[in-house]
Amino acid sequence: MAHLLYSYRHIRQPSKTYTFTILEALAASGLRSIRYAKEIPNIKYIIANDLDLDAVDLINKNVEYNELSKDFVRANQGDACSVLYQHRSFPDRFDVIDLDPYGTAAPFIDGAVQAVEEGGLLCVTCTDLANLTGSNYPEKCYANYGSIPVKGEFCHEMALRILLHTLSTSAAKYRRRIIPLLCCSIDFYIRIFVRVVTSPVEVKNNPCKTSMLYVCTGCHSYYTQPLAKVTGKNTYVPMVGPIVNNSCEHCENKFHVGGPIWTHSIHDKQFVLRMLEHVKESNNETYQTHSRMLGMLSVIMEELDIPLFHNLSALAGTLHCTSPSLKTFCSAILNKGYKVSASHAMAGSVKTDAPMSVIWDIFRSWIQLHPVTMKNIKENSPARKILAIEPSFVADFTIHPNAEPASRKVKLVRYQQNPEKYWGPKARATGKRKINEIEKDEGAEQSPSVKKIS
Repeated sequence: MAHLLYSYRHIRQPSKTYTFTILEALAASGLRSIRYAKEIPNIKYIIANDLDLDAVDLINKNVEYNELSKDFVRANQGDACSVLYQHRSFPDRFDVIDLDPYGTAAPFIDGAVQAVEEGGLLCVTCTDLANLTGSNYPEKCYANYGSIPVKGEFCHEMALRILLHTLSTSAAKYRRRIIPLLCCSIDFYIRIFVRVVTSPVEVKNNPCKTSMLYVCTGCHSYYTQPLAKVTGKNTYVPMVGPIVNNSCEHCENKFHVGGPIWTHSIHDKQFVLRMLEHVKESNNETYQTHSRMLGMLSVIMEELDIPLFHNLSALAGTLHCTSPSLKTFCSAILNKGYKVSASHAMAGSVKTDAPMSVIWDIFRSWIQLHPVTMKNIKENSPARKILAIEPSFVADFTIHPNAEPASRKVKLVRYQQNPEKYWGPKARATGKRKINEIEKDEGAEQSPSVKKIS
């Protein structure tokens, strides 16, 4: 993510002479710190920390092999939480803190929001998506993040918003607020980048940026409700709820309740645009993932600033009907006067400000043109109950000029395919991590873990 820090440098301080410090709290082999050192200008120094002594030894080997000064990339052996808490005072804070643990980053968040400099950048990765996406362990997610996930097609964006909620509440304890710059769901993990600033007044807005989530167990319609609202000048009052009935108005099933989640902006479009411009100026030689970054950032630039999204195939599956093309469905939404975009988190996603009643009316109109076999649909099923209602309007499926986003027209790599079967995180490291390659083969030129970054 060196390109992101390159873009952040201009936001942090436009002056080219400004230097900043970086902490990689869980550095392992230190290769990311070395990439930072070799690819980003104006760095004062980097601390590459790890608890394991063998990892620290490996960091030093990599620093030496890449011909960097040990005063510039400083290997440090220590507990990540202890290192963060030791740097809470103003002179010792870091401009950039990078947290990339195996699993959850929850244990390190409290220290990180204190140890980051005023206006500094916090980079957080979480790979425990089985917890964050609501697959099987809502109690574990609540223990780590203070939020209950709900199953849904939008689960990976929900994971981003749960993590942002955790960061926001942790920072608020110290009168600090977060400003999300970029939040990405990538492969088997989520990665977010936020600025942290001290602002007691803005912290009061957190309840207005945080919502509970209601998801129908039948048709999977979803609704969000903020925890508070502002009335008058700086007067905050709780919201009146719930915003849904005991049963879904569309299919009469019950609701699951999730959250709280962050429902404010998750991207700073000006920052993303600066990143996109930087990536466009580079090439595959500069960044091997150039085409992927270009595609993802382009989709993010097109995303509506609206919480969560629908999946077109899942909506059609609920009604047991053939699915309209994404272009046709988006045209119907646009022709009705609403906004629509894709989400970077899932192919076939539909992010829109159209209410669920409009979504189902569009499908009712579609089914009038492409009938379903009602005898194959069970009685009292969500499909039966939704289709029993006549549409309140006739959807216009005429192709809208804005139905196809620019990123699709130019055939960018918008959604990456897994490079191999069973792609995902490997097993957690256990026991004392010896550098066996070095011990077993003293005659080898270098360990596979010792790499030179060009």
